[in-house]
Amino acid sequence: MKEFNPLIGKMHLKEIRHPMVDPISAMRIKRGKIVTAEEAIDLIRDNDTIVTAGFIGAGFAEELAIALKERFLETGRPRNLTLTYAAGQGDGKTKGLNHLAQEGLVGKLICGHTGVCPELGKLVFENKILAYNVPLGVASQLYRDIAAGKPGNLTHVGLGTFIDPRVDGGKINELTKTQGEDIVTVMNVKGRDYLFYHAFPIHVAFLRGTSADPDGNITMEKEAMVLDALSMAQAVRNSGGVVIVQVKRIADSGTLNARDVIIPGILVDCVVVGKPENHLQTYGTSYSAAFSCEQRVPMQAIPPLEMGSRKIIARRAVCELKPNSIVNLGVGIPEGVSRVANEERVLEYATLTAESGIIGGLPMGGLDFGAGINVDALITGNYMFDFYDGGGLDIAFLGMAETDAEGNVNVSKFGPRVTGPGGFINISQNAKKVASSGRSPPVGSRLRLRTASCSSTRKGRRKSSSARWNRKRSAAGTPQASGSRYCISPSAVSSPYARKGWN
Repeated sequence: MKEFNPLIGKMHLKEIRHPMVDPISAMRIKRGKIVTAEEAIDLIRDNDTIVTAGFIGAGFAEELAIALKERFLETGRPRNLTLTYAAGQGDGKTKGLNHLAQEGLVGKLICGHTGVCPELGKLVFENKILAYNVPLGVASQLYRDIAAGKPGNLTHVGLGTFIDPRVDGGKINELTKTQGEDIVTVMNVKGRDYLFYHAFPIHVAFLRGTSADPDGNITMEKEAMVLDALSMAQAVRNSGGVVIVQVKRIADSGTLNARDVIIPGILVDCVVVGKPENHLQTYGTSYSAAFSCEQRVPMQAIPPLEMGSRKIIARRAVCELKPNSIVNLGVGIPEGVSRVANEERVLEYATLTAESGIIGGLPMGGLDFGAGINVDALITGNYMFDFYDGGGLDIAFLGMAETDAEGNVNVSKFGPRVTGPGGFINISQNAKKVASSGRSPPVGSRLRLRTASCSSTRKGRRKSSSARWNRKRSAAGTPQASGSRYCISPSAVSSPYARKGWN
């Protein structure tokens, strides 16, 4: 097709822009997948199911969560979303998924942990939303199963705990127990009981990476972990949904190394560039090259753990380490084990891991939990839990909120606080040896700390409730579910199953 060009004074070929006729021209002029957060949020509809990636603050798409909250507060839409995620995502105050704790915005919760999302926990406790807990590892693996078009996840994890449908079925408030459908059932295979966690379609994914090109290819070179972003993207894509990825920067087409791409562009619908304050590496550290495996740091430059009950417990726990053992460290009190092992120069003789996917090095604690420095490898969460569930851990150091004389441990719900089990069930039911740690002594007891430079006495504040808490909330399950178990406190080490022959 020709047209007259006044600049050259003659007819010339007219550029055809219809993509079906001239795809090369269409590729040259297309905008790509880069949009604003507001444009991306416009794609979310009432009653959609949203999956979010993140581990406390690492890998969480803060920009997207804020935009969704603002859209809801301004318009009242979207409504009645189902929110699903594996690891807790929040700072324990206002960040992370706390943004989405708006009555009417979220109608159902299916997750592994809410401890760092107190605002969501409040909605659960007040029976304003349907709420289910599933083990963190099961959720992580279930997204991969949804991506593969499987009907669900069949596993032994959760048997004998409050996740078991013969107990509560993971339903964590009265509203869910009376009105919620079952999301897990018991199946017998070759004479053995298993739990079957039902698959469900996911319509939207909120994911995060470091760099993206206009085609939506995503790399994570500055992130502290990769999590399950690929499986989530595949699950949403194969459910006919929308994958939205927040990134730090945009690269030109063809410049990203194919080996560095974690989420291929064929799975991504929208790319949103986040503001720097909404793209922190973790909630504890805005950026560390050590967390992203870009550099190694001198281990002895890491400051020692401050003397106190936490350190006393950690020092006793380190005594349980054996050469060449593979170890998991839980959140809370057990976080100190890595620091003390480093102080005592025994860290190199064991391999510490975390459910976020880090292997080796020194796992971090607090709001940096899930990240690590000088790690040997970084894998996805679902593959880490494959290893855990198969019995790969030699010992796990886990926290405890409440426990009884038989070693049943509650980490999920106490009083008005709803936290969920996180990875506790996967780990405690499959590690060869489990050490649960707690530092609050019973009321009236006194803990005396002595060092070369100080001496102090502190009176216990927490009232023991092991005789009165609801044992159905136990996350550890039956003693047969794991190997040896120990409880470590500032004053003693006990093995509840020694008299029963479980050691």
